[in-house]
Amino acid sequence: MFRKSKPDIQIKTPDQIRSMREAGKVVARALDAVRAAAAPGLSTLDLDAVAEEVIRGAGAVPSFKGYRPIPSEPGFPGSICASVNEEVVHGIPRASKVLADGDVVSVDCGAILDGWHGDSAVTVPVGTVSDEDVRMMDACREAMWRGIAELRPGRRLGDIGHAIDASIRSHGSYGNVQEYGGHGIGTEMHMEPHVLNHGKPGKGLRLEEGMCLAIEPMATRGTRHVAVLEDEWTVVTRDGGRAAHFEHTVAVTAEGPMVLTAREDDRAELEKRSFPDPGW
Repeated sequence: MFRKSKPDIQIKTPDQIRSMREAGKVVARALDAVRAAAAPGLSTLDLDAVAEEVIRGAGAVPSFKGYRPIPSEPGFPGSICASVNEEVVHGIPRASKVLADGDVVSVDCGAILDGWHGDSAVTVPVGTVSDEDVRMMDACREAMWRGIAELRPGRRLGDIGHAIDASIRSHGSYGNVQEYGGHGIGTEMHMEPHVLNHGKPGKGLRLEEGMCLAIEPMATRGTRHVAVLEDEWTVVTRDGGRAAHFEHTVAVTAEGPMVLTAREDDRAELEKRSFPDPGW
């Protein structure tokens, strides 16, 4: 069994981290399939079907389908969250939500394999997108990597949030969504601790080897302020500005941050940053 840190945080063994990497590989393959499929004329429900086929074909279960933050409330209906343009996170896949050339769609995906969760997100351009959208996506992705770089024993949660916020600010006048953030992950998808995308360096919980965290910044082309639609899931920007969302599940190891949901196209990034090989 894993041991627990305070406050009630799972500390995984190396074998358990390897099991989480297997779940992460399933998520990586599902996201690769969705990225390849995303094109004008497809609906977000079509993308959901692509991801679910990959997940179930690997013998895993979609983490999101039926997920209930509040047990008495209806569960989430999709295998992915598909958030288009001004939708930031938690977009419900719908047949009526048809992608158009120039859209950006943020796809968040989770899978459970042998009791362990993987969770990752990418923002995908649909057809030809504007240079402004490309820069926003690049800024959000870089902020994720800067946050991940702080996942080392002895660092603190505030170091992660500070790195993410400073990175987003350094790229221009982008909003950094603060109402949502990363989280612990392991035998459940959402666990302690909550990982803010802003913070003060040297403050907060001290990181330990064996912790596993999902790091997920959300950047916007306007202000950071968001609202939840009447479906009680979809989060949108209040000013209608477009948004990006990137996420990886990461283990804290003595060798550095091990990215458990790494995809093949992340390999160069891991090597550039001297992150440990997660096993391909």
